[in-house]
Amino acid sequence: MIASSANRLPHQRSGGNKAAATTSPDLSFFDLPADALRWVFDLNILGTMLPCQVFGKIMAEQGHGTILNISSMNSFRPLTRIPAYSGAQGRREQLTQWLAVHMAQEYSPHIRVNAVAPGFFLTNQNRFLLTDKVTGELTKRGNSNHCPQRPWPALAEPKDLFGAVLWLLSPASEFVTGTVIPIDGGFSAYSGV
Repeated sequence: MIASSANRLPHQRSGGNKAAATTSPDLSFFDLPADALRWVFDLNILGTMLPCQVFGKIMAEQGHGTILNISSMNSFRPLTRIPAYSGAQGRREQLTQWLAVHMAQEYSPHIRVNAVAPGFFLTNQNRFLLTDKVTGELTKRGNSNHCPQRPWPALAEPKDLFGAVLWLLSPASEFVTGTVIPIDGGFSAYSGV
C-alpha cells in the first residue's frame, strides 16, 4: 500500500506554490500576505500529513506497509523567490523522517516511510516559469538549472522518477526508512563551478 500526497481527489494537488506567496519586484518578502503563506503551508504540509494519517492507520492495523511521499529538492536547497514553498518542503522532509521513526517504534518495524525529491521537472504548474509561453524557449529561471547529468540545461521527465519509486516500494529497500531520495540529475551535488 502506498500513501502519498498524490492520494487525493482528482481536483486536489499534492503540493505547489501560489503567486501571492512568491517574492517579485512588485511584492517584497515583508509584504507577503499571511493567507497566501498559510495556503502554501496547508497545501504542502496538510496535503502530506492527512493522507499519511489515513493510510498509516491501516498500515498500523496490518503491521506492514510503505508510505512514499513526494517531496522536492527545495527540502534540501531552497530556491529564490519562494520562501513559503521552500519552508514547507523542509517541513515535509522532517515529517517523513519523524513518521518513519514513529511508525517503526510505535507500530511495526515493517512499516516504512520515505520520500522522493524531484529536481527540475517540467510540469503544468511550472511550465511558464521555466519556459516562455510564446517561444517555448527556456526562461532565465529555466536556464539557471545547474544539473550536470543532462545536456545543459536539463529538465527531467516523469519517467525519471520510476526507478527510485519502484525501488522504494519493493522488498529490495526493506531496510530503508526515513530517507528522502533526490531525483535531480546531480543538481544537489553541483556547486555551479
